[in-house]
Order: sequence, then structure tokens, then C-alpha cells
Amino acid sequence: MNLSVFKIPDIRNKILFTLFIVLVFRVLTHVTIPGVNLEAVRAFISNNQFLGLFDLFSGGGLKNFSIVILGLAPYINASIIIQLLTTIVPSLEELQKEGEYGREKINQYTKLLTLPIGILQSFGFYALLKNQVGIIPELNTIDMLVVIMSMMAGTFILMWVGDLLTEKGLGNGISLLIFVGIISALPESIYRFYELLRPESFLNALIFGLALLGVTALVVYLNEAVKNIPVEYGRRVASGGSVVNSSLPLKVNQVGVIPVIFASSVVLVPSFLGSYLVTQNFTFSTEIGNFLVSNFQANSYLYNVLMFILVVVFSYFYTSLQFNPDKISTDVKKRGGFIPGIRPGKNTSDYLRVILNRITLGGGVFLGFISILPFIIHKTIGFDAFSLGGTSLLIVVSVVLETIRKAESLMVAKKYDSFLD
Repeated sequence: MNLSVFKIPDIRNKILFTLFIVLVFRVLTHVTIPGVNLEAVRAFISNNQFLGLFDLFSGGGLKNFSIVILGLAPYINASIIIQLLTTIVPSLEELQKEGEYGREKINQYTKLLTLPIGILQSFGFYALLKNQVGIIPELNTIDMLVVIMSMMAGTFILMWVGDLLTEKGLGNGISLLIFVGIISALPESIYRFYELLRPESFLNALIFGLALLGVTALVVYLNEAVKNIPVEYGRRVASGGSVVNSSLPLKVNQVGVIPVIFASSVVLVPSFLGSYLVTQNFTFSTEIGNFLVSNFQANSYLYNVLMFILVVVFSYFYTSLQFNPDKISTDVKKRGGFIPGIRPGKNTSDYLRVILNRITLGGGVFLGFISILPFIIHKTIGFDAFSLGGTSLLIVVSVVLETIRKAESLMVAKKYDSFLD
């Protein structure tokens, strides 16, 4: 993609609309819910890994206790649940196959499920922060409902804005909003990085910068890497038979950042639970809470070992939901195709399963490595300047590549339209 996209009015308007929505999102993150001690909120977040990660994805909404404090988390959770249900509930699976109508219905179900999830998360945040001294004062029922409904309203505003961005902007609206929320912390990280550029730490800073560039390049390569399985299709023509050569592309990373998001959600639960138990007036619960908080932080070995294992496990789990070798084998056979040297049917599905397991292992191990990369850098060179962790880096790279592909496809479409005219 180059600057020529701005010469095409439709694409230029999409880019300008996208920038406008980004501005709206950044303004919303500073619309604070009244009656809260922001300094106490920020101090509490700085000591809590779970809330720190949540604040990153909300674009600073939690730090500012804004109406978009929940970000798009309820919608993302609802989407994951609906995706899992489509593999279990036959009616949803059939609905998914009905094209645009099916996608619209599933999107409606996702938004309906977002409501109860959002209410639970809003109340959970309110209860957690209320237990911390000096953050939220005692509120009556009406005021408490106002706070909870303000959080819910922010989430649904972001969903509406995301839909507008998908329709009139450039790329997937929800993904772009998450992307903007993540990179909003980048200027602060760059400033912290600049402060660390002292003569005695220059070598570590240089190593860190080179490592960051190298890992970004590897993430791009992982997102684009494809294993092509050769497939031949026989067909009849007037002069006799012929063979059409094709290929079946298997992405090394079939499921994107979903395994990392799943693993992050699971591995942060002990820290979240520990923070709650510490506030209780029981010696036993306080001891358990202190153990969980101290052993499940981003700089602890137990946290990162568990994170790595969960990423690999979830990579296999989610890939099995997304890719069915038996179904692919049946489709290839129905179309008269076969993999050279492999018999159609069960042999083909077994072959695809073996290949898929191998590339999933490689992709899962790499995702696991990226997810614990900040811990590795911190332990090796003692550098901890960037809030852009492994999960965030994967999301940022994926969204940027998707947006570039969207812009390029629009440019190609416009060239064809001009040629036909």
C-alpha cells in the first residue's frame, strides 16, 4: 500500500472516516464517570497485573474510569462463546452456513449475549473497586445502577461505533478499536524507553530495540506463513482426460491470537482472585491471596510457564474447532481431487491431520514464546520499558496486515472498475 490510495476518493473518504472514529474513541476514553478517586484507581491498577492488561485493551478507559471502562471485552467474550457454541449446537452450525443472513443472525445473538456478560463484568468491577479504600464511596442503589449502566452504555457505544467503522471505514471496526486502544500506550512506552537511554544502559537498549524489530518481523512471517498441500483434480475434455494442479493452503497460525487471549484470561484469574481475597478479614484467605498475587504476576516463573503451556494447549484446541480434516477430505473427494501419493478418503484425512498437528505445534510454540517474551527480556537484560507485550504485539501486527490487505483489495477493485468503464 502506498500514498496513491489518497488519490482515490472512495478510499480517501474511508481513511478519513476511520481517523474520525479513532478520534471519537480517544475522546470517549476521557469521559469520566463522576464520583471516583482517579488517583486511587491508577495506584491500584499499577499494582494489579489483571487490571493493567484490561486497561491496555480499553485504551486507558480503566485508568480514567471512563464510560468505556469495559472496552469491548463483553463483546469479545460473547463472540468467543458463540463461536464455541456453533461447533456444538447444530442449529447454529447450520445458521453459520447460510451466508450473509446467517452471519447477521449470529451477530445479533452475539450482541444479545453481550448484555448479560457486560452487566456481570460491570458489577464485578464496581464490587472490586468498592472494596478498595478511597476509590469509590458508598453509593445508594440508584447511584450504583447509574455507574453500572454507564459502563454498559460505553460498551454498546463502542459496538455501534465499531459497526459504523466496518461499514464506512477501512477494515474491521472492532479489531481497529482494539488496535487503537493498545497503541495508545505506545507514546508513554517510547518516552520511558528514551529515559533509559543512558550510557551505562545503551547496550541493553540497543539489544532490546533489535530484539523488538526481529520479533515483529517473525510475527509478520508467522501470520503470513502457509503450508501448501498439492491437490490434483481430474477433468474430462473432448480430446481426453487432463489434470488440473492446485493446492490446499494450511496457515501455520490457523487461529490468530485467540489462544493467547484465552490463556491470558485463564492465567490472570489467580491474581484477580488473590486481590479479592487479600481484602477479606480472614487470616487464611489473606495468606492464600498473598500467595496467588505474588506467584501469578507477569515477572514470576509460575505465571509464565503456565502461560506458555496454556497457549500451546489452546492452539491445538481451537485449531481442532476451526479445521476439520475429515470434512476437507470429503470436499476434495467430491470435487474429484486427490493429494498425489495419498488415497482419497480416510488416508487423506489422516495425512491432513498429521500435517496440521505438526504446523500447529510450531505455531503454538511460537505463540507461546511471543506471549512470554516480555518476561524473557526482563530476566535477560533487565529491560522493562514497553507495555506492548506479546499478546498486544500479535494483535497490532494482525490488524495492520488486515487493514493493508483491505486497502489493496479496494485499489484493485477500483482499477478493474475503471477498466470496465
